[in-house]
Amino acid sequence: MDRILETIRDIKPIDTRLMEETQNRLDSLTKPRGSLGRLEDFAKRVVGITRKVNPKIDKKVIFTMAGDHGVSDEGVSAFPKEVTHQMVYNFLRGGAGINVLARHVGARVVVVDMGVAQDLEPHPGLLIKKVGYGTRNMAKGEAMSKEDAIQSIIRGIEVFEQEMEHEGIDIIALGDMGIANTTPSSAIVAVITDSRVEDVTSRGSGIGDEQLMKKILVIKRALEINRPDPKDPIDVLQKVGGYEIGGLVGCTLAAARNSVPVVIDGFITTAASLIATCLAPLVKDYLFASHNSAEIGHRVALHYMGLKPMFDFGLRLGEGTGAALGISIIEAGCKILTEMASFNEADVSRAN
Repeated sequence: MDRILETIRDIKPIDTRLMEETQNRLDSLTKPRGSLGRLEDFAKRVVGITRKVNPKIDKKVIFTMAGDHGVSDEGVSAFPKEVTHQMVYNFLRGGAGINVLARHVGARVVVVDMGVAQDLEPHPGLLIKKVGYGTRNMAKGEAMSKEDAIQSIIRGIEVFEQEMEHEGIDIIALGDMGIANTTPSSAIVAVITDSRVEDVTSRGSGIGDEQLMKKILVIKRALEINRPDPKDPIDVLQKVGGYEIGGLVGCTLAAARNSVPVVIDGFITTAASLIATCLAPLVKDYLFASHNSAEIGHRVALHYMGLKPMFDFGLRLGEGTGAALGISIIEAGCKILTEMASFNEADVSRAN
């Protein structure tokens, strides 16, 4: 745990004094006060996070972490688990939704094998941080050992720090790939937010009514068998989580430690954010919620963390697709701050 605790200890509160100064700057720009709404809020928060008065969003990285889940054997997904590694290869070829949107917003996609159930061929765009070949079936026992849960977080920290040192990072987006991973995500959200399983579980990859009922029963059985401790986020990860979820937790902690904004995507990345904020409450101020997923548990988790999403497009793909779009909106807010003229600079009269 030492690596995790050290990372948590180094996370600082965001700079509220700089945010107040930024608000004064925003109020001096050639517009009515507050007329650009949340774009102004985004810019102000980026200043507070990065401690840079004129922040630039140039180096954008999307971390898409992949892992398989033993609970897929229970028939809780519309797709077979082989799709996980097939989609990883699609990411590496640049043909997935996240690749298209990453190119659109000028971001680099880093694909991470945290726990895919087979060995993947080496590729320049792939980081191998495999903790195991898929988790165990959480409906029959703990998804992983405590040591593996800790290791997944540590490897997520390592992934961020490796990329930060290599090319630098101004902002990150979180993405995921793992067949059946809405099932552990529902379990995590149910435990931490003290919600009924029925209130945080929906159709994931598009399952029908019968499969949905089965999925709910599988999650209930997993919680009954494993009894994860809601006050111990690592225990929750260990008993009903996933390797890619642990990796996302570590990546989030490391970003906050390095004063880098984090844009979360849909349900799975938000479940990871729940664990991260339970480990380090200061992390919440570093998070931007990109969108409202079609998954009902996503809204519950966002509300629990006090995060308001930027948009609701009915997205439920994952991969980091919504977060990629979120980066572009945050960047727009920062450009308002750094490129828009003030009344004095433009020689425009202010309102009385």
